Formats: sequence, C-alpha cells, structure tokens
Amino acid sequence: MSRPTGRVLTLLELLQSGGTRTVAELADRLGVEGRTVRRYVDQLIDLDVPVESVRGRYGGYRLAPGYRLPPLMLSDDEALAVLLGLVAGRRAGLTTTQHTANETASAKIRRVLPKHIARRLDTLLEALAFTDQSDEFDTPDAGVLLTIADAVRHRRPVLIRYTDRDGRRSERTLHAYGIVAHAGRWYVTGKDARIGEDRTFRLDRIADARTLPGSFEAPVGPGPAQRVLSGFATAEYRHEVTLRIHGTVEQIRARLPVSVASLEEHAPAAGQDRATARWLRVELRAERLDWLPPVLASLDRPFVIERPDELRDLVIALADRLASYARQA
Repeated sequence: MSRPTGRVLTLLELLQSGGTRTVAELADRLGVEGRTVRRYVDQLIDLDVPVESVRGRYGGYRLAPGYRLPPLMLSDDEALAVLLGLVAGRRAGLTTTQHTANETASAKIRRVLPKHIARRLDTLLEALAFTDQSDEFDTPDAGVLLTIADAVRHRRPVLIRYTDRDGRRSERTLHAYGIVAHAGRWYVTGKDARIGEDRTFRLDRIADARTLPGSFEAPVGPGPAQRVLSGFATAEYRHEVTLRIHGTVEQIRARLPVSVASLEEHAPAAGQDRATARWLRVELRAERLDWLPPVLASLDRPFVIERPDELRDLVIALADRLASYARQA
C-alpha cells in the first residue's frame, strides 16, 4: 500500500471516530500540509464517502450524520478487545442477542485477524475459565433494552408489560432511573407510578416497552446500582432473618454483601475508630436457610440469632456435625 493511500485510510479512520476535525488537527495527525488534507478529502468524496465541510472558527471536516461505513477498521489490539468482550459477555450472560448473532459477530472479526493474533486468542480462550453459567439465564430483548435506555436518558415514563416470577402478567408505568447488569442478568430500577414506590424489574421478563408523553425529575440519593442491590436485600422471601454480629462492617460485608443483607451501622463514639468491632444488627430475607450456618461459621465472629428459631436449630446441627467429624480418629 502506497503512503498516500495509507494516509487516506488513516484520514477515514480519524473521521470515523466522530465529531468535527479541524484541518490543522488532521494535518498534524497525518504529517502533511493542509492542502494535502483537502486533497485526501476530495479522494474520499470521489469514493462516495460523505465527508462534510464545516465552516466557521471551529470548522473542519466530519462524516455525514447517520452514515454507516461498510469497512470496520480496527487495530489488532482493538479487534482482540472486541472479541474478548463478546466471549466474556456471552459466558457471563450479559448479551442482548441470541448466541447465533454473537457467534457470527465473533466469526467476522476472527476472519480478518492476522494468524499470529488468532493463535494467541485461541491460546487465551483455552486457558480462560468463567464462574458464571450463562446458559441458565435468558437475554433481554434488544429493542426493550434500547427503549428503556432512551427513557432513562430523557427522563420519560415508559409503559412495560411484565411477567413476575410467579407468572403473573401486568402493565406498569415506570419512571426508570437506570439499567444495571448484575450476576449475569440485566435489571431496570425505577418508580412504579401506580403505587408510588421504587421497584426493580428483570429486563428479560419485560415483553414490551413503550415511552409515554411527559417527564419526571431525576431522583436524589443512591445511584441505580445501589438501589438494585438494596432491593435484593429487602425483597420479600419466605424467611426473615435478624442477627446481631460482633465485628467490623468490613468483616461482615466480606460474607454478607449489600445485595444479601442490610446492615444497621451505628456512628462511632467520639474518639472511637470506625473499624473497631462492635455489635451490629444484620437483617436479610431468604427462600432457604441452609446456606446461612456455613456463612456464619466462616465469619468466625460472635453472633446472636434473634429470628427465626429454625436458623438456630440449623446452626446447632452444623456445630454438632463439625464436632463429630473432629472427634473421629
């Protein structure tokens, strides 16, 4: 490839990145004079690439809005980053399309990778393991995701058709605060306008979304991610658990994060180190209790079970089993 042709392609790549580029900026990036930049622009126009001239103090050149270029020009590192993103997103369940579309996108990029880069990618994928099992999760509809994202950005109400975990269907008007990806699933959090309370919805359970006229004020306080995690900790489940644990906030959160339990923090007394261990009240809700005794044991901190009695029985049973194992010769 001749040097002028290479510079024309570099010019095209610079314009692809968006915005208006001044002649001086382009000349500096290409290592040529301003009149040469104009000649390169003319060559792109001859190839039916819609380059627009922007006049004025901050003028220059840009691509016509909405124009999609047929070639996708990526460096080796950029192509590798995109492929890894596709693979990781699929394995973690954070994709908005079926596997077929994900695989075809990966294949298109792999076909244009240099052989040595493709070999290194294969070596990496062979050595890479994921803890999330994405096959367990359903992916959200891309149209629903984009509609809700637009409603979040412009603070517009959105009407959703939702199916809850018990199969009940409903229509809700949602003031969406934000979209959150957590543990292999997509969620939207916002205010349910009918009941006037904050709610979190799984995006893959939303069958349809349509923006409505009007607007709403952006909420103050925690961000969307914090609202989703807090919602998990306070959701309705079969068992309501209340504990008192003697330890620091950091020690307790290492085993019972925000998404699992709410923690009543007390302001430290004057002169007391915030990290100093103290009795803290922990509340959580769970469908099952059998996972809690091992967690409490792993904390290795004094604790008191306030409720339910069933949890106390499970902890005693675990302690008896561990003691019997330890006594075995």
